[in-house]
Amino acid sequence: MQKINQEAELCCCEEKEIHGDLLEKVNSEMPDENELYDLAELFKVFGDSTRIRILFVLFEAEVCVCDLAEVLNMTQSAISHQLKILKQSKLVKSRREGKSIFYSLADDHVKTIIAQGMDHLNEE
Repeated sequence: MQKINQEAELCCCEEKEIHGDLLEKVNSEMPDENELYDLAELFKVFGDSTRIRILFVLFEAEVCVCDLAEVLNMTQSAISHQLKILKQSKLVKSRREGKSIFYSLADDHVKTIIAQGMDHLNEE
């Protein structure tokens, strides 16, 4: 019971005091709700390990669904489903070459986001 009380003390102020100048600054910089919603949706896309694995493959090369399925030991259908989500989120792009469709990262931001996440995980 003592530990629960200590945790409650760490997350709550002893007295309610509103810091108006701080709140004014925060409110002036806060993105609107639609932007925050879109950002949260983007980060949900990164919440699936299969999609992360696909992105790691695409860090190395532009590949077709056949190649992705082979390297990740998955069906083409499962890969296609995940690629659709990644493409809708503007994280990957595609191009047709004959009967094949090749996928690549949409831009360098994708690599940066993943690299920042890896850096965070590897901090001590």
